[in-house]
Amino acid sequence: MKPVWVFDLDNTLHNATPHIFPHINRSMTAYLQQYLKLDEAAASALRVHYWQRYGATLSGMMRHHATDPAHFLWHTHQFPQLPQMVLREPRLRHALKKLPGRKLVFSNAPLHYARAVLELLRVEDLFDGVFAIEHTRYRPKPQLAGFVRLLRKYRLNPARCVMVEDSAENLLAAKRLGMKTVWVDTTSRSPAYVDVKIRGVMELPRLLSRLT
Repeated sequence: MKPVWVFDLDNTLHNATPHIFPHINRSMTAYLQQYLKLDEAAASALRVHYWQRYGATLSGMMRHHATDPAHFLWHTHQFPQLPQMVLREPRLRHALKKLPGRKLVFSNAPLHYARAVLELLRVEDLFDGVFAIEHTRYRPKPQLAGFVRLLRKYRLNPARCVMVEDSAENLLAAKRLGMKTVWVDTTSRSPAYVDVKIRGVMELPRLLSRLT
């Protein structure tokens, strides 16, 4: 049986650190300023606090301020300059096409953003589905509830899934469900629950024997 590849999006399929993450952080800070009536420093501190405590700023906003998640995500994920912000790796498409089996994206980002990025990366057609934050009922990774919904929606056997992520914490959740785990990271050490560590997705084809 062929594996099912479950890819994170940001900082896994593309490098979101230089342009996209700073933009999202600014947008979320501005949202907190406007709707919670905070100054910029307080809003930024609260954004980081909720992200560290709950895995997503949105989760803290929903829990403590009854924020409408669709409203929050729409206003914090507007990218007028997205084509200039996405850093496309030309070899990505070739590497993904070498991987046997179905491919899915599982992202804590909203669907409209995830699809736009995949289109700019020129790999959207290679994926059988995009499972975004809306599909988890706003229960982002690493919460197991989102993973369970993913497995149910696509009728997946976790033992046949390979999770490819830049977040070690998210991989721990995947491993608990029985998935194989690939950590996209540049550090020298990796936790015991990581099966394979790579610097970039382009390395995956040569490591197939360890993952399938």
